[in-house]
Amino acid sequence: MGPLAGIKVVELAGIGPGPMAATLLADLGAEVLRIDRIEPVDLGVKKPLRYNLLARNRKAIALDLKDPASVELVLKLVEGADALLEGFRPGVTERLGLGPDTCLARNPKLVYGRITGWGQTGPLAPAAGHDINYISLTGALHAIGGKEHPSAPLALLGDMSGGVYMALGILAAIIEARHSDQGQVVDAAISDSTAHMATAFYGLVQSGQWHLERGRNVLDGGAHYYNCYQCADNRWISVGPIEARFYAQLLDKLDINPASLGAQNDTTSWDASREVFAGVFRRRTCDEWCALLEGTDVCFAPVLTFAEAPQHPHMKARGAFVEVDGVVQPAPAPRFSRTPPAQPTAPQAPVTDNLDGVLAGWLPADALAALVALVAQGENR
Repeated sequence: MGPLAGIKVVELAGIGPGPMAATLLADLGAEVLRIDRIEPVDLGVKKPLRYNLLARNRKAIALDLKDPASVELVLKLVEGADALLEGFRPGVTERLGLGPDTCLARNPKLVYGRITGWGQTGPLAPAAGHDINYISLTGALHAIGGKEHPSAPLALLGDMSGGVYMALGILAAIIEARHSDQGQVVDAAISDSTAHMATAFYGLVQSGQWHLERGRNVLDGGAHYYNCYQCADNRWISVGPIEARFYAQLLDKLDINPASLGAQNDTTSWDASREVFAGVFRRRTCDEWCALLEGTDVCFAPVLTFAEAPQHPHMKARGAFVEVDGVVQPAPAPRFSRTPPAQPTAPQAPVTDNLDGVLAGWLPADALAALVALVAQGENR
């Protein structure tokens, strides 16, 4: 089920953006096979497998990629795949014997997806880094936070959106390969994708419509009407009526006389107007504000926690969250009218023996049996 049914992807297991890309493809119906290490990297995160949601919706095997028989098995899988996805530092897969040239020699139509922080080229390419570093270099982190200092956001802007760009690149290259009969390498850098996500803001800066100083713009918390406010019960709500007619509705709902504030976009009055808004919102609880404002055109929403969001009536009505193996998690997105994705399946532990059942459908039975036997011999040495 799903619009990507029939697409086959080999995933060399990693962390962060690679699993995000693989999960997105698998959620939408692609058959993704994750290849783990025999001894997975200890990331210092102790959690049962069922909570590792970026491993859902796909089968997994564990191989020793330093063993030639295991490498040959991966290359055989590549021969029947549409794409391979890896997230190692530049040069690692080449040293393993699974680099782009080797894989494309086996399957000329293969899309070879590579996701890294800095990309495959450039002076920083071989250096280590994490989400906060990648988004720092693009200008995005400088624009996030209060006036005193930038604030590290969740790894959504960098790592996770990088995974989405990786999935998009893989799909674009698969479509192109079906016309050209030629594969290619997709070099997805988190620094590139974050910069691309900021395209609109680069235009605003160069047009003089965006101040480089944080907290002086409409969309960075500078405006009183595009901000978060604490309620009487210490919970938070958000408002964002940028359009004048929506702003007028909010003032009416809050019983604020427009004459008591400066003009909506008079930046010199924003600080004083923010104090007025803060005082008004402190008078009622979050639930009381929801009862008054939710569903109107004042551009309002409560600021929910991860625990609260799945219980919100709108999210429940949309089916935005599903429960799998007792774990509540986001449903596949986006929605499709004719080819909806299936319900996600729980993360599976990588299989280390009896690989035949997991790999059925990837290789002819006789070739699969021979390769599995060679892999088993290598593991027993």
